[in-house]
This record gives sequence, structure tokens and C-alpha cells, in this order.
Amino acid sequence: MTTTAQETAPPQPARGAEIRRHELAAFLRSRRERITPEQVGLPRGARRRTPGLRREEVAQLSAVGVTWYTWLEQARDIQVSVQVLDALARALRLDASERAHLFQLAGTTDPTPAANCPSITPALREMLTRLEPIPACIQNSRYDILAYNRTYGRLLGDLDTVPPEDRNCMLLVHTHKEWQEAIVHLEETQRLMAARLRAALAGHLGEPAWKMLLKRLEEFPAFRKNWQRYEVVATRSRIKEFRNPYVGLLTLEHTDLWLAPESGARMVTYSPWDEETRERLERLYALACGVPAR
Repeated sequence: MTTTAQETAPPQPARGAEIRRHELAAFLRSRRERITPEQVGLPRGARRRTPGLRREEVAQLSAVGVTWYTWLEQARDIQVSVQVLDALARALRLDASERAHLFQLAGTTDPTPAANCPSITPALREMLTRLEPIPACIQNSRYDILAYNRTYGRLLGDLDTVPPEDRNCMLLVHTHKEWQEAIVHLEETQRLMAARLRAALAGHLGEPAWKMLLKRLEEFPAFRKNWQRYEVVATRSRIKEFRNPYVGLLTLEHTDLWLAPESGARMVTYSPWDEETRERLERLYALACGVPAR
């Protein structure tokens, strides 16, 4: 029996996967070589020959093994998790388009809400706008900020300057200087948020996006301390105080309006507790709209 060339050719899907691996390897090398050591706080050294970062430096920054990262750049046939892809995207300082390209080349889906959020409909965005000057946003049970109005965008600093994939309240209260300075009772807030996050986690065990978030949060001692308490609390309305960098002290009543309880999606609103706060919110809203201060 004669075997034809067509019968001995490798299946097309396998060939496509091989091409993607080589494209992924080339993309990683190109992104690595464009970043200088100084950009990521590493010493250049006198004998550096490699343009940009070395492989071991990328591995160190993303907390993956040097051998494993080298295999990626060699287009080896290995499995890569979304957590590792997320770490590499951050270490290589990829923008939104580059991040999406990285996940596509790896043959997987970026689980961060910033990548795709079809649940935020035009009607919900209209509601956020209509609530102004009351600060309001839409969050999920992981504290990802999925959408927000202009007043909320200036409530604890300038949220527009934060990359979409980093717009998560848990991350911001542990990493963002403006947010930390704006929260009057920071330690109490961090503790309560960790307890709420643990309560919500029970319904999402093993989900990639949750694993990615927890891996990032575990870098911070304050979070680790609160997380190890194993406290859980239910959602409730409460009075919060913020030192807004633009208009001063704000006393607000936090209310959650549930949109889809099974997924944890909710509209978070901050109503003024007193007349002084109401007036300051009006000024903050005008500032957010670009109206010059009087």
C-alpha cells in the first residue's frame, strides 16, 4: 500500500500551535530587549552585552524559573498558566494591546475584567452618569472596578491614570499612595476588605482570575496579616471618610446596589452624609468635568 504525502503530513492544528509558540518566543524576546535595567530598578553593570533585560532578570521580575522562561523563548512545547502570563505582562510592561496579543499567542483567554466586560451595558453606564455628582462605580466580588462615573474617578485621586488591569480596590489600598493617603481609617479598611474578599472567595475557588489576584496580594505584608485571620464579614452600608486631594475631607455613606448577586456584581454609591460634603462633591464633580475652580 502506498502512503501519500498528504497522509503523512502533520495535522494542521499541531502546525498552528508550533507557529504560535515561535511567535510567542519572538514576541517575548522583542519586549524583553526594549526594557532597560534602569526602568525596572536593576543595575546595568559594566559588562552587559544583551540589549535590554537578560532572561534571568525577566524570570526574577515575574517570579518564574529561569529554565522555564528560557524554554518559553526557545518555543518549547510547554503549558503556560494565565497567572504566569499575567506576571510576564507586568514584568515586561505590556500595554493593553500587547497584553491581549500575549494571551492570544499563548492560546488562552485573559481572565482580567479589563480584557472583556460585556456585562457593563450602555444602560448601566447611563445610570452611573445620572447619579453624578454622587460618586458611583460598578464592582464585582473581587473588587475589580468595571466602570465608574467622573466623580468616582476623582474620589481617591485620579483613577484614569491607573491601567485598567490594575483598577482593583484591594490592589489600590495596598499599592497606590494616593488611595492610601485618602482613606482616613486605612488599616481598618484593609482588614474589612480582606474579610469581605474571603467571604466572596468561597463561591469562586480555583477560578484563574481569583488565583491571579490573590497571588499579587500575597506580596504585601498587610494583606497577608489580614488574610491569615480567616475573618469573614457580610456586605453592609457604612459611613466612610476620605481625604480627597482636591476638595478636602468627605464624609460619605457607602451603599451597595446588587445587580447580579450570584456573580457579586454591584453598583457602589457614596452619598453625602452632611451638607458640607454635598457642597464639596459638587466642586469635585465640576473639577472632574474640567470646570475651572472658583
